[in-house]
Amino acid sequence: MINTRMFGEELKKLGFSFFSGVPCSFLKSLINYAINECDYVAAANEGDAVAIASGAYIGGKKSVVLMQNSGLTNAVSPLTSLNYPFRIPLLGFVSLRGEPGIPDEPQHELIGRITMKLLDLMQVQWDYLSNDLEEAKRQLVQANQHIEHNRPFFFVVKKGTFDEVVLQKQQLSIHLNQIKVRGKAENQLPTRHEALTVINSLKDCQTVQLATTGKTGRELYEIEDADNNLYMVGSMGCISSFGLGLSLTQKNKDIVVIDGDGSLLMRMGSLATNGYYNPPNMIHILLDNNAHDSTGGQSTVSHNTHFVDIAASCGYTKSLYVHNLKELEVSLKEWKKTKGLTFLYFKISKNSKEKLGRPKVKPHEVKERLRHFLNKHPSGIKEEGDLCGR
Repeated sequence: MINTRMFGEELKKLGFSFFSGVPCSFLKSLINYAINECDYVAAANEGDAVAIASGAYIGGKKSVVLMQNSGLTNAVSPLTSLNYPFRIPLLGFVSLRGEPGIPDEPQHELIGRITMKLLDLMQVQWDYLSNDLEEAKRQLVQANQHIEHNRPFFFVVKKGTFDEVVLQKQQLSIHLNQIKVRGKAENQLPTRHEALTVINSLKDCQTVQLATTGKTGRELYEIEDADNNLYMVGSMGCISSFGLGLSLTQKNKDIVVIDGDGSLLMRMGSLATNGYYNPPNMIHILLDNNAHDSTGGQSTVSHNTHFVDIAASCGYTKSLYVHNLKELEVSLKEWKKTKGLTFLYFKISKNSKEKLGRPKVKPHEVKERLRHFLNKHPSGIKEEGDLCGR
């Protein structure tokens, strides 16, 4: 059995200081250590944890994700369509519930047999974590080499690997909505392209723009490709969790998250996590056209969902309904001055730009230039002659 505290100190020596995950009894001691001693974000699901940790990595933190193997299935989408194409390396710990030959609950039987096969299929390097501390330290060094070469690495953790760490009393964070504005006027219903043009026109060297997957990222790319843009591919529903991780690690930057209704509906638990951790430097803009536009225009159920009320109840400081492009501009300018975790809801039309292209820059190149941008502008101050990555 590993001394969990000593193992955690080895993680910190290697630079791993940011953790996100979902609890599992096999990992509870390592999770308790992370909560007690490190930066830990409790995610609503394992896919969100991967996205949060990925955003933190972009922000400069070597990151760790922790999950039960049943939850590994929740993380398949971001691991295969975010971490793989963007080459974002995370260190993972996944428990081995349902290990063959070990009595366990029936829901763990199948996943216990296929956990390692699943990691292999996703091209994630892995190893069983030793229960000998010195060997586990050597394993960490080897895992870190994979991380330094932009490859994720997961440890499969068997029952009884970690000795007990008592969770210290947690001070719960309470964030209450301060301003809520519901719809009260006629909607202008501009195109997505028009809305993105307004959003993009207000960015500066302190701004990072994160566009959700599909036509949102593609249209932003056509409006202006910039070093401080990130165009999500795949990993649908993960953009605000990614933004949360980035905003918590880049507190001097303005993180502008541009979401879609289909995307947000897919992982609405992220709203509660965002509201709890409440980064004041993040604004979450929902462009709602009541459609899965990238896949043929099928309707979503957003017409029946009161997003402004939901975001407010989840603890967003401000939750605002904007009716037209002018209100969008005014709200963004006001947020730049006052900050506070803000949700902007904006209804747009179903019209899309015809013959819409795709980004010519590869996802891993987008990642690298964004990390370079963040290092180049650590204070957000624009230097003379600097075009801010445009």
